[in-house]
Amino acid sequence: MSKTALVIGASRGLGLGLVKQLQAEGWQVIATVRDPQRAETLTSLAGVRVETLDIDDMASVDALNQRLAGSRLDLLFVNAGISGPRDASASNAAAEDITALFLTNSVAPIRLAERLLPLVEPRNGVITFMSSIMGSVETGPAMGMPLYGASKAALNHLTRNFVASLGEETGLTVLSMHPGWVRTEMGGDQAPLDVETSCRGMVEQVTKAAGQRGHRFIDYQGEALPW
Repeated sequence: MSKTALVIGASRGLGLGLVKQLQAEGWQVIATVRDPQRAETLTSLAGVRVETLDIDDMASVDALNQRLAGSRLDLLFVNAGISGPRDASASNAAAEDITALFLTNSVAPIRLAERLLPLVEPRNGVITFMSSIMGSVETGPAMGMPLYGASKAALNHLTRNFVASLGEETGLTVLSMHPGWVRTEMGGDQAPLDVETSCRGMVEQVTKAAGQRGHRFIDYQGEALPW
């Protein structure tokens, strides 16, 4: 039987790349976007189930949960995120920009995972949060975009709390995934990796992780990263 993946945030870039890679490897794919009318490439992919979701809106999350009732997910990949004010510091960023950044990147992914948890296959399921090496407290501060990095550090912290809440008996595996420096709208033209290489690696790591249990912070090549 084919496996089923739910990719949160798949309109473009890495999310769209993940959908294409998973589908190429035989997965059944459900993909969410805020506005399907602005995701023409995704909606044109035959066999992909596209759902509307605003990850920041719990009513939208609850509605998705109801529409997916009865589904069984082998993979929940939470990719949705924003870059926020790229060059701003804590002292000069607008309060509303900081609020949006931490809600979307740090809090909303965990709330969604908690709500959709009953849909994830309990023995060999994998939940993956798109993190970043910039969220490493040890190495991230030298990489710029301090508020974005802080939002990913907060996501990593909340993910560890989420994993602890699952209990030692869980068969789930949770990954905090760094995709590498990729040529996307966020990564820019100078990034050394293309989307296809990054997504191929991430899907490989997700596939290997099934059944391993625990929580790891890794990159698309499977290398462990410092917290």
